[in-house]
Amino acid sequence: MTGQQFGLDGLPEGERDRLRLRLEHLLEVETGFRSGSRYWARPGEPRAAYDPAVTTLTGRRRAKAAELGALSQQEMRQLGWSGVGERTLGRMAAAYRDLGPAGLIDGRRVGAPRGRRSIGPEVEEAMRAVHEQCLLRSRISMASRERLIHQYVRETFPDRNVRVPHRTTLARVWREWFGPGGGRQRYVRSAAAVPASAGVAVVASRPGQVVVLDSTPLPVKVLDNVFGTPITVHLTIALDAYTHSIVAFRLTPVAESSVEVAMLLRDVLSPLPMRPGWGEVMAWPYPGVPAALVADLAGGPVAGLPFFTPEAITVDHGAAFKNHHLVEVARTLGVDVLPARAMRPTDKAACERAFAAIQSLLLELVPGWRGIDVADRGADPEADAAWTVAEMEHLLASWIVAVWQNRRLDQHAPAWDPSGRHSPNTLFAAAAARDGIALEIPPPELYYKLLPVHFAKVDARRGVKVGGLWYGAHSPALDPCRGVPAPRGGRHAGKWAVRRDPRDCRQVFIELDGTWHPLPWNGLPPEGTVPAFGDVRISEVLKEAARTGLRPRTDAELLPVLLDLLAEVTPVEGWPGRPEARKRAAARARELARARAAALDRPDDRPPPAPVAQPAPVREVADAITADRARRRRAATSGSRPVPAARLGDGLTPRPLYPTARPQSRTDLDEVPPGRDGTESIEDEGGTG
Repeated sequence: MTGQQFGLDGLPEGERDRLRLRLEHLLEVETGFRSGSRYWARPGEPRAAYDPAVTTLTGRRRAKAAELGALSQQEMRQLGWSGVGERTLGRMAAAYRDLGPAGLIDGRRVGAPRGRRSIGPEVEEAMRAVHEQCLLRSRISMASRERLIHQYVRETFPDRNVRVPHRTTLARVWREWFGPGGGRQRYVRSAAAVPASAGVAVVASRPGQVVVLDSTPLPVKVLDNVFGTPITVHLTIALDAYTHSIVAFRLTPVAESSVEVAMLLRDVLSPLPMRPGWGEVMAWPYPGVPAALVADLAGGPVAGLPFFTPEAITVDHGAAFKNHHLVEVARTLGVDVLPARAMRPTDKAACERAFAAIQSLLLELVPGWRGIDVADRGADPEADAAWTVAEMEHLLASWIVAVWQNRRLDQHAPAWDPSGRHSPNTLFAAAAARDGIALEIPPPELYYKLLPVHFAKVDARRGVKVGGLWYGAHSPALDPCRGVPAPRGGRHAGKWAVRRDPRDCRQVFIELDGTWHPLPWNGLPPEGTVPAFGDVRISEVLKEAARTGLRPRTDAELLPVLLDLLAEVTPVEGWPGRPEARKRAAARARELARARAAALDRPDDRPPPAPVAQPAPVREVADAITADRARRRRAATSGSRPVPAARLGDGLTPRPLYPTARPQSRTDLDEVPPGRDGTESIEDEGGTG
């Protein structure tokens, strides 16, 4: 009979504890120390009976046999031994030298299962066939599985007298073979479709080795920065798997897109600047690199939040994380993408646990908390909302730097100090002292390289067309490229690479000779401003233009349509307080918030302007419409001053208002004194009588 030696990876949890205790006893007999070396001696070691300097191996084995014989039955049951003598300890030592810790495994406890006599090959085949069918069907009970097993045996083996065991026996064997089956059907089905090699765990041993990205709706109602309407925002975080540091986060008023994820990865590479109101406690605290050096490289004081270049990122299968743009961003940054298994949130357990910790430690204390479940929601969370999006973002940043990074990790400790007290900051500092820190701060031009790329030809008159709009018609940066094909081959032969930020489509960017040039939209007026708009608003503009039959030749004709959409007249269904009005206000606030985030991400060499009060969007749109109308009036009246039109009465031929009694000659008219209309009065002509 042939077989294989049982390995450590197949041991149950209880047998691993027994093996660890046996190994400690054996190492104390052989070396005098339970750890096996004097360099890791425990307090009070070596004991007098096991001191290798004054005792022999035989004496130590005799002492250990006496010690184990004096143990209680419960302690002996925990070790899995009934009686151990000197010869048994000798055989265990020989097996340990040949096979290592696996030589101490009790084969009687972990041997191959003996099976059940009532489960024959026919019933086993039926059970496995029914199990495969249960993976494809909706979830059914064990009673229904039993009936399917009977059906399979009856139709597959009609000539054999096969006896199917009782339902309780089938349920017990089913649990032994296929598990308890307590998971949801879609989770069980997705897990069965994944090969066994895909379940290998990744063990992080340094900061930045694996960074986990995930997003979730923030369970707190916040007020938008424009209208003050309660909205729901999405929280996206980047968590380092080794130190459990939240190295970057983003709040987006709409569902996150690939652009927000790309900018989140750029935040992981960049240090977090100190904000107003942050004291020295929140400054750069890590040893090995002076804070002045980091501040000099970053251009200002830096907060105590780790920054590094990630080696790999773990993402789920959401639309924001699974797209061509993110793949291109990962290629640009030199980052590997490790997708999690479908319907398996446990592959990002650290990130999910971080979300739960943020909720329990911070968000539950914030007004506007709407709970995890609808049944646990308050009376009116929207009325309780008191924090704006900007204030919530500042609160999260302050809490992460001051609390999360210094909070003790009770259930996460490094392998080199499993019982020590550690926080994300101390783990990063220890790794920095061991491996050093790569102070590589990305240049500002990285913003343009992380934007989605579009390939387009440069028209000599209209510029480039990106996303249905034309850009750069009057930009001097495009003069060398007008009508000239790009030196590019392959799929996009002859086309120029243009970058666009979907959050603010008023301009695009093109790189020429190592310099990035902004190309404004052709529909922008030469003077004045137009409110920011994103790619969603562009789709609405083009749909509205197609619906009204407008076929513009230039983008300037699209400007009135855009302004009309931005400044919609509020009908009855749009009165304040109605759902339609709140929906439109929230959509406009989200669009302005995305444009503001794009402006903050865009590098600018000019000094930042002083903070001023933001005008109301309605006033901003009205000013833009007034400026556009004034520009068109000036264009229509350019040149000489127009001559006023003649009055309506000037073109009428003079004639009598009333007919005369007799005709008059030209001589008689000249002799008669003219009246007001050149005729004599009725009294003079006909008399009184």
